Amino acid sequence: MADTLLNHRPQVWLPIPAEEIGPLPTDLDYVFWNGADAFPADPSTAAFYVVPYMKGAEVAARPLPRMTGLRVVQTLSAGTDQVAGHLGHLPPGVRLCNARGVHEASTAELTLALTLASLRGIPRFVRGQDAEEWHDGFYPALADKSVLIIGYGSIGSAIEDRLTPFECDVVRVARTARPSPRGPVHALAELPELLPEADVVVLSTPLTEATRGLVGAEFLSRMKDGALLVNVARGPVVDTKALLAELESGRLRAALDVTDPEPLPAGHPLWHAPGLLISPHVGGSTSAFLPRAKRLLRAQLFRFATGEPLSNVVTTT
Repeated sequence: MADTLLNHRPQVWLPIPAEEIGPLPTDLDYVFWNGADAFPADPSTAAFYVVPYMKGAEVAARPLPRMTGLRVVQTLSAGTDQVAGHLGHLPPGVRLCNARGVHEASTAELTLALTLASLRGIPRFVRGQDAEEWHDGFYPALADKSVLIIGYGSIGSAIEDRLTPFECDVVRVARTARPSPRGPVHALAELPELLPEADVVVLSTPLTEATRGLVGAEFLSRMKDGALLVNVARGPVVDTKALLAELESGRLRAALDVTDPEPLPAGHPLWHAPGLLISPHVGGSTSAFLPRAKRLLRAQLFRFATGEPLSNVVTTT
């Protein structure tokens, strides 16, 4: 009898064991799946699917065509591009939710670290230490610079939080213009006028059809000589070939947490491009991830169990 009742409870697929998340609703059935070849249950019985984190689009999408009873897809990433192309497989009414609130602190920290490291010459100092070379001299400061943040959502706002003490000027850009507590947010359409004034351009925009290839040859040509491009968004937001041309000419510098292709294969010219600092897509992969991911999942699952509106709904099929 207990098994029969259990089978009638909505089933939740979790990439973190339920017992590690903390108190969860008792009227849901939890199974653990973090991308293994074998599914933990029949996908058609899943009502709530939490996408495995950093496992790639192929893994994320694999069970979706068979999840005919699905009601919620919850990512643990700020972007939903790894599943967005597979929404056509889902029944109508499925809510797709992102992980707003999970990655802001970590991604903003890395953005600041990449910006400061690139400006202050940290990669050169590390190589100099390895070679026992003393690279003194004057280096650019972040103070007094103009920083253009493209993608002024929760992560963009968190980036500005970290930039504020550094005595720099922040200009904000989102899809559409709007006011914000800190000042105006400009529309993407205003970029041609804004780019020539920016010393640092930070990309924190989601990957959509509108932003794929946004940073191409024309965009880069409008950036001022010596400007720094920092990408903590998605690799395909930037045209790699166009960026390489600017780096190899020495006109621009860049710091990339994401690349296209990714992972960056051995022998790719980006590895040795001048003026480039690369980190291996670790913007959200820090000790701050799990506590915030667990907190989000607890809140979402209690809302789901009680029929309350879910947070972070990006779209509904």
